[in-house]
Order: sequence, then C-alpha cells, then structure tokens
Amino acid sequence: MRTRMKYFFILLFLLPQLLYSQESEYKDTPYFTGLPAFYIYDAEDADFDSYNFFNGKNCITVEGRRFKRQYSLKEDAAKSSVIQISRNYANALREMGGTVIFEGVPQDAECAENNGLHMMVGKAAKEDNEMWVEVVPSGDGSDYYMTIVLKELMKQEVTASDIFDALNRDGHIALYINFDTGKSIIREESKPVIDQIVQMLKANPELKLSVEGHTDNTGNPASNKTLSEERAKSVVTAIVSQGIFSDRLSSSGFGQEKPVADNSTVEGRAKNRRVELVKK
Repeated sequence: MRTRMKYFFILLFLLPQLLYSQESEYKDTPYFTGLPAFYIYDAEDADFDSYNFFNGKNCITVEGRRFKRQYSLKEDAAKSSVIQISRNYANALREMGGTVIFEGVPQDAECAENNGLHMMVGKAAKEDNEMWVEVVPSGDGSDYYMTIVLKELMKQEVTASDIFDALNRDGHIALYINFDTGKSIIREESKPVIDQIVQMLKANPELKLSVEGHTDNTGNPASNKTLSEERAKSVVTAIVSQGIFSDRLSSSGFGQEKPVADNSTVEGRAKNRRVELVKK
C-alpha cells in the first residue's frame, strides 16, 4: 500500500512537468516568435488552406500555406494588456517592411472569424510570397491567437515547348526562378524550370540564349545589379551542368534598371524579380 501511495505522489509531482513538456514541443512560426511571458498552448499548420482577413471594411480571403498558434500566459507571469500584445506584433510587422491594415475591434464583420474581438491585421512581402497575419488577444490578456497565411505570388509552370514558342514569338521569356533570399542559390522548387530549359535547348541544338537577371528596387541599386548578375550566372551554371555547351549561353544582370511592373506594390516587386531568356 505504501509503495502504491509513493508512486501516486511521484505521478502527481511529474504530471505538471509532463504537460508542460508536451506544450513546449510546439514551435513558433518562421516569421514571428511568441512574447516572452507566453508559451505555445496549441499549434496547427496546413500546406494549403484559406482564411478571411478583415481589412476595416470587409474580408479578404487569402489562400496558401497556413500557420495557427495559440499562446497562453506562463504561470506567475504578469499579464499584458490587449493593446500591448497587439502593438508588439504591429511594430514587428512594420520593422520587416510590412503594413498594418487594421487594428481595432470590428463589430459588424460577420465574415471575420474573430468579429467582436480586438485584432491586428497586416501583410508583408516574404521572398516570393505575400504574408498575411492576424493577432487576436483575449479580453484579459491571458492568451492570444495568431494566424498567418503565405499567399504564393509567383508560381510558374512552364514546359520546354512553352519556352520555345515564346522565344520564337516574342524573342524573350520571363521566368520566375526562386533563389535563396539575397543569394544566387536556386531553390529546390525552381529546379523543374531549369530542367525544362535544358530539355528545350537539347531539342533545338542551334539555339543560343542570353540569360538576364533582374531585381525589384528593394535595397541598394549597385548591390541589386551584382545580385542579378550572380543569379544569371547561377542559372547558366545549372544549365551547363546538365550537358549544354557553355558557348551557347551568355549571362548579364540589370538589377532594378528594367522593371516590368510597379515596384510600389508587393505583386509588382514579385514580377520584377525575374530571369529572362533572350534569343540570340
């Protein structure tokens, strides 16, 4: 009997630690961390989903990769006010170059999941995505909810015949090849585009191309020009590595000098970050 009681008290002692350990297994999103006085109580991610974000007048439905987090106040931690929680994330959003679209308490927004609660809604550009975020603190500041959706701006699926037809018709084609941020490393999801270029060149052995890199106007013009040159060279290297002779290709970079869209919008900047193939 004493042995059973001993294990019972040990279990009571360990149970809170086990619960806390389960809660601490959750991770923050790649874009925002939780406030120091809070821990992640629940988390849910989806590769593709939709969410209604309130913009002050109505709701905008955004589709893409979705992250949801619920943060709860740590034991013995001082509560933050609703405004404190909201403003912390509004400031973080602005620091990453984003915009706060709405901050307040909507009363007649039936389209919003958290109608009647204080919310901060904003968006920012993250690489080739548009990131939307909603932060909703509870009334007493003991917990808050965060929803993030990454809306993919530029996803291009082209075939070798598409590229060849465009080159014959227009003399050039803009391709949206994704690179690591600020670097010339081609990201894995853009490798199929390179494969289609190679397939097209193998099918047309007399064709020669100029590979031209372009950026948006974010950052320093000189740095953007250098980056665009390095990215164009990276594309040439990737093509040559699959058996295409290097004398069929040349590379150059124009940085932000030749925009094809408005750099003042997220969508426009995404269109300007491109690699063009030009028929020689």
